[in-house]
Amino acid sequence: MALSPNDVRGIAEYARIALDDGELEQMTAYLNDAVDMLAPVLDYDLPDVEPTFHPIGDLANVMREDAELAARDLPLDVALENAASSRDRFFRVPSILGEGGER
Repeated sequence: MALSPNDVRGIAEYARIALDDGELEQMTAYLNDAVDMLAPVLDYDLPDVEPTFHPIGDLANVMREDAELAARDLPLDVALENAASSRDRFFRVPSILGEGGER
């Protein structure tokens, strides 16, 4: 199925690309060459292949569970030692949401 210059003009207008007559002729030839290169895909016998809508299919979460590594754990007092401000077990930082009072 070859694209006509009118088809390409419509695509260009949709993409908001201005094409003069020479560019329209070049783009029509270019897009028809691209379509021709994809033609072999139609030759595959794929009646039993379900279409995929996502490249990883049913895979929902590829992250591992968190694991405690005692050798890498930093003691709480050491972690808070250089903090500008802390309260109990937490770092205190300025609010980024504006004036909202203390929490």
